[in-house]
Amino acid sequence: MTASSRDRLEHALARIADPAGEGARTCLTVYAEAARKAADDADARAGSGASRGPLDGAIVTIKDLFDVAGEVTRAGSRVLAARGRPAATDAPAVARLRAAGAVIVAKTNMTEFAYSGIGANPHFGTPGNPADRARVPGGSSSGAAVSVADGMCEIAIGTDTGGSTRIPAAFCGTVGFKPTASRVPREGAVPLSTTLDSVGPLAHRVADCARADAVLAGEAAPPFAPRPLGSVRAGFVQGYPAKGLDAVVGKAFPAALQKLAPHWKAAADVTVDALDIMHAVNDRGGIAPPEAYSIHRGLLDGEGIDPNVRARLDRGASISAADYIAKRLDALADEVERGWSGRFIEGEGYVFERTVRGVKDVAVIDAALLSSAEARKLDEYAARLQEAYPRSAILRRKDSETPIHGPVSLFEAVIEAGRKGVTYQRYKGLGEMNPDQLWETTLDVNARSLLQVKIREVDAADDIFTKLMGDVVEPRREFIQDNALDAAVDA
Repeated sequence: MTASSRDRLEHALARIADPAGEGARTCLTVYAEAARKAADDADARAGSGASRGPLDGAIVTIKDLFDVAGEVTRAGSRVLAARGRPAATDAPAVARLRAAGAVIVAKTNMTEFAYSGIGANPHFGTPGNPADRARVPGGSSSGAAVSVADGMCEIAIGTDTGGSTRIPAAFCGTVGFKPTASRVPREGAVPLSTTLDSVGPLAHRVADCARADAVLAGEAAPPFAPRPLGSVRAGFVQGYPAKGLDAVVGKAFPAALQKLAPHWKAAADVTVDALDIMHAVNDRGGIAPPEAYSIHRGLLDGEGIDPNVRARLDRGASISAADYIAKRLDALADEVERGWSGRFIEGEGYVFERTVRGVKDVAVIDAALLSSAEARKLDEYAARLQEAYPRSAILRRKDSETPIHGPVSLFEAVIEAGRKGVTYQRYKGLGEMNPDQLWETTLDVNARSLLQVKIREVDAADDIFTKLMGDVVEPRREFIQDNALDAAVDA
């Protein structure tokens, strides 16, 4: 930044005010005088050597869903603007920007309630795409991307639930970043999905996004240095994201890669299973729709909501609590399963390890188990299960059903069934035994690694005990087969 903060601010304000530009549709509230004072203060600090850091004096816009003290937060909605109350304080993200010396010049337009990746807003107008003003800018942080691309700011702060910084950044030729949801405080920002929302920046350069992210997260910005392209190893995601590409994009993308290919250190196609799993979760309704409906349903009692947004919110009303929980489990299962790594150790078997929230978890499938009849039985199910994923499956035993969301959760459920019983029972001369103790005294050593007989009825205890502990082999074998766990694909 060579020019003063005030000079750069005046350029941004001129771009916003240009009647031939997109300022009126991009910036819904302009803080011209407050921004001028903030820019002058930043220049004074720079002159005295008292800079507050890399964002001191940076010209910044914020998405229309962030609280600013004394203002009603609209979130791109005329209904919310009419019914809302003025915010008592700035949102933490806004407060951190101010503390870092950022010059907040405007609040930017957005899709109503942040519920669309198109970026259209029938209430305040839709900012035109910088490449072609007749085309949409992408959303939901539509104004954020256009404000950066059109020189109305240097950094824009948006939010991202399912692409709301990244989509408009891609549409408008800028950089958009979605951090981990918990990285930046979301208080004081009108939510769409409490599970998936995150606060992230848009800018012309990756380094500017990284500096803004550090400020928003309350961290010191790390140093950045240009990296030669020849040292970069690139991975190009295949699978679901690359399916059904627009004809123009489908030609331009590989052509661009071909031009860059001689300059990479290395490049390879990669497949990210999590993306296919995410697609499967969304096919079942997704996580965001029921959360969005629960947040905004109180505003749907009258007119004034964008019909497209209303239709999406209404769809969330039909998703039951059970469906919603199942979708959360789908998403969580993917996170858990990605954490596992395994290796085969001669004489021991397969050793699997993962670290969850800093705690190391180790599971071993011993060599004897791998050659057992139960392992062979599970192997028979493997083909059916492979066809089912990433769809969910059901682990069935008699009248009980356990949802299964991947191979790891299948094994966890089977092993858990091998540890636990339903009740304590008294078994003749063996005294009071819990199911784990019974388990350790019965069945073949290989079989008991996978199978736990659950005794639900006290009256049946004597008969079950006789079959398990008696000298007659065949009845015991029949009992085990009749009570074995079945893994069945959920049609």
